[in-house]
Order: sequence, then C-alpha cells, then structure tokens
Amino acid sequence: MATKPNYQFEKRQRELAKQKKKQEKAQRKTAPTPGDNAPADLKEQG
Repeated sequence: MATKPNYQFEKRQRELAKQKKKQEKAQRKTAPTPGDNAPADLKEQG
C-alpha cells in the first residue's frame, strides 16, 4: 500500500514560506538599501 500524502504538512510549509516572504518584503521597505540612498545624497550636494 502506498503512503498517503500529508496535506496538512504541505499546507503548513506553504504558509511558512509565504509568511517568511512577507516579512522579508516588509523588512526591505523599512530598511532602505545603500544603493537607494546614493542618488538622494547626490541631489542634496548639487
């Protein structure tokens, strides 16, 4: 007899991946990268 797929485990893994991606996106919005600050610095000097 073949093993039954564990749908609850698969669903939980998808939810965790989605949550992690959402947290990373929120972190990127709150902490700008150094590349984003470079053009602003040039505008202030000029």
